[in-house]
Amino acid sequence: MHTWTPDSWRGRPAAQQPDWPDTHTLEQALKELSTLPPLVFAGEAASLRRSLAGVAHGEAFLLQAGDCAESFADFGADTIRDKLKVILQMAVVLTYAGGVPVVKVGRIAGQFAKPRSSPTEVVDGVELPAFRGHIVNDDAPTVEARTPDPGRLLRSYHQSASTLNLLRAFTKGGYADLSQVHVWNQEFVASSPGGRHYAAVADEIERALRFMRACGINLGDEKDLHQVDFWTSHEALILGYEEAMTRRDSLSGDWYDTSAHLLWVGERTRQLDGAHVEFLAGIANPLGAKIGPEATPEEVVALCGRLDPERVAGRLTLVSRMGAGLVGKTLPPLLSAVRGAGHPVVWACDPMHGNTYTGPGGRKTRQFEDVITEISGFFGACRAEGIWPGGVHIELTGDNVTECLGGSEAIGEDDLELRYTTTCDPRLNGRQSLDLAFRVADLLRA
Repeated sequence: MHTWTPDSWRGRPAAQQPDWPDTHTLEQALKELSTLPPLVFAGEAASLRRSLAGVAHGEAFLLQAGDCAESFADFGADTIRDKLKVILQMAVVLTYAGGVPVVKVGRIAGQFAKPRSSPTEVVDGVELPAFRGHIVNDDAPTVEARTPDPGRLLRSYHQSASTLNLLRAFTKGGYADLSQVHVWNQEFVASSPGGRHYAAVADEIERALRFMRACGINLGDEKDLHQVDFWTSHEALILGYEEAMTRRDSLSGDWYDTSAHLLWVGERTRQLDGAHVEFLAGIANPLGAKIGPEATPEEVVALCGRLDPERVAGRLTLVSRMGAGLVGKTLPPLLSAVRGAGHPVVWACDPMHGNTYTGPGGRKTRQFEDVITEISGFFGACRAEGIWPGGVHIELTGDNVTECLGGSEAIGEDDLELRYTTTCDPRLNGRQSLDLAFRVADLLRA
């Protein structure tokens, strides 16, 4: 054992780190970050951990959703509100139709970095540094734009602060009140079969509220009807940024990464002796870890031992990302091994990353039915092992994009060029997200 500090990771091999050209400018940016106020607080992260403990015990369901990678260019109140609308809609469907409380965690207010399979890419015959997310460089296909810029670390912090400010206003200031349930149904979503189904659910909720009022129940005293807890998360990829945002809680003495409530380690960076696992092992935030089809039971149990050695319910969420054709084969041994080792983890399904492919036009995309097939396989594997299928981890947007194929509007390959705006991976639009929520609710009821 060694004494952990926020910079302990610097003695380990660190994958996926940018090649910063100016280390002096980098250190100045990190020093400034370390003096800025926290984005989230230790008590909030501890509260999320308690909520996730309910998921681990089979008493709630995790909905983790948001952008593949947030953008500096696509940023504004309407964008944030519309994304929140979709997540609130999905949560209402899962709660009402699925019959369980929903823990709502956004991939938002910090999800700016993306891991890459190669440090370079070829664009129009020119080899360029890979786009690593707006926290590092820009997606424009020029050498200047792709050069890592430490100033973007500070810009990411300030955009995250603005986003969090608006999210808190929406979720605690009346917008998330159940009396607003119809307002969340965006126009382009409302015209779809899923949107009409949602409107019917909203009508039933309003009737139930009127009935309770008629019975003399004072709904004004029921705080949970008027506001929601909404948490933030992102992949802890750029370790210098995460270190600079780590603070020691004055009450508990524990270290917390104050850049988000929940941080996760990805499939490319979860090496047991690596820098990312070393960093996450020392912070008290709830943690996540992506688990792909090549993971062995021994590796996953060892990862649980590193990230949750005290076996605290709500501390660790394992996010399965196997692919529609592999989940039924690769997931059950992992479920069995982790349960046998006594780790009270939350098991969640990321049905997006294992089902990505490049279409005929060169655009990355996903088939909606492949996404649903993986979720169904995840539920089936969990139930066969007697384990609660704890949640889903979805890449989505509130915008009317055409990035994933299928769904009730039957987006085809010819439609991809119409509204393909993601800076990295394809996302479900609002209609497809609501379709998914109803399908997941059916699985929960079953």
